[in-house]
Amino acid sequence: MAKAKPAEQRSGGLKNRHVQMIALGGTIGTGLFLGSGQSIHLTGPSILLAYLIAGIACFLLMRALGELLLSDISAHSFIDFIKKYLGERWSFVTGWTYWVCWLSIAMADLTASGLYMKFWYPHLPQWVTGLTILLILVLINAVTVQAFGETEFWFAIVKVAAIIALIAIGVVLVIMQFKTPAGHASVLNLTDGHFFAHGAKGFFLSFQMVIFGFIGIEMVGMTASETSDPKTIIPKAINEIPMRVILFYLGSLTALMCIYPWHYYSPAQSPFVEVFAAIGIKSAAAIINFVVLTAAASACNSALFTTGRMLFSLSYGGQTKLSKRLSKLSRSQVPVNALLFSALIIAVVVLLNFFIPGKVFTLISSIATTCFLFIWGSIILAHIKYKRAVAGQPEKQVKFKMPLSPYSDYFVLLFLTMVCVILVFRFETLVALIGSVIWLFGLWLFKSGVDRTEAKRFRNVSDFNK
Repeated sequence: MAKAKPAEQRSGGLKNRHVQMIALGGTIGTGLFLGSGQSIHLTGPSILLAYLIAGIACFLLMRALGELLLSDISAHSFIDFIKKYLGERWSFVTGWTYWVCWLSIAMADLTASGLYMKFWYPHLPQWVTGLTILLILVLINAVTVQAFGETEFWFAIVKVAAIIALIAIGVVLVIMQFKTPAGHASVLNLTDGHFFAHGAKGFFLSFQMVIFGFIGIEMVGMTASETSDPKTIIPKAINEIPMRVILFYLGSLTALMCIYPWHYYSPAQSPFVEVFAAIGIKSAAAIINFVVLTAAASACNSALFTTGRMLFSLSYGGQTKLSKRLSKLSRSQVPVNALLFSALIIAVVVLLNFFIPGKVFTLISSIATTCFLFIWGSIILAHIKYKRAVAGQPEKQVKFKMPLSPYSDYFVLLFLTMVCVILVFRFETLVALIGSVIWLFGLWLFKSGVDRTEAKRFRNVSDFNK
């Protein structure tokens, strides 16, 4: 193993199309294919407005992240900027929280992949599928960063193809005024009933489902140091986000609600399956099952990449034997030790979650996803501090600026705060929110204790030398 090098000396193997699809993969998950029926059923057509508002907030978040990344392309990850502008304790809490969050995402998706595979092989044990996928993805990620990028590119292509197919089918059916069990496909189906189907309460409650659909969008912040031309590729990838939100979320949901009235969809079934089956595709369920299996593998692939790089970043510069080992790069410039360590934890917990109550595992996953609100908020706070630090210093500013800053920063913070408040109004999300606060506060206290111990040891050594 070669000694760890600065971030700017890593492979730089990710091309524009890789980063584009990584950013895209961060916005499209199994929730769109399986959970959109529940979102439509609970919210009605106003779900489109919810996704639009959330999409604007996430775009501004990414612009803030992009400006930070381009201000210092030698940084290992966005955690470096949080450390620089918010302090070491804040970066410690954010970094380890982010690492644990992605571990949880990998565990959840590997568990789900076992269920998806049972569609074809009912007697196949769930853990076999999960560990097989994990092993394959670890081998791919350990080769080169290009191997990860290429794999993620093709995973994203499958998801994109399914969405484009749905939108195209929707357009054709509306033009034909295709007869369905609920009437005819028509744009008028969007106005079948009230736009705010369940009033203001239903609209605001939808944001907790919508915002979690964007988890992973910040992953571009982990790729900056490994792109061939970050100053060109990162801005382009970030600026594509509005188009992706409009085309893939708004486009697919609009198509679904034009084919059938919003209240026709069952919250227990994938609306994609319902639409594909309606036009005579007998294998509709199998096709969507393949898509969600691909989406689960894609999420795990992203999790391995992210946890490996984040653990490398958190360990970089450490003095312990473990830190030094985890912060080494392979000859192909991949943090293999950090990758394998993360994968080992994922594998152990995936096996354990088959033996512990399902509700416990669901609670852990919910706490992890809720913690993303804190991570996103930390990025915005770091951006605000960065802007104040470089104010009046044109030579330290980058061309790729966040629009309307600092007002746009405050808008994102207000939006994230609103989502936190919304989480209070449902028992399941309230428990996850409380669990997240306990986790974050516990990490802060742990770091404070470590800092006090180190300071006391330093004073004792100083007194002894005197």
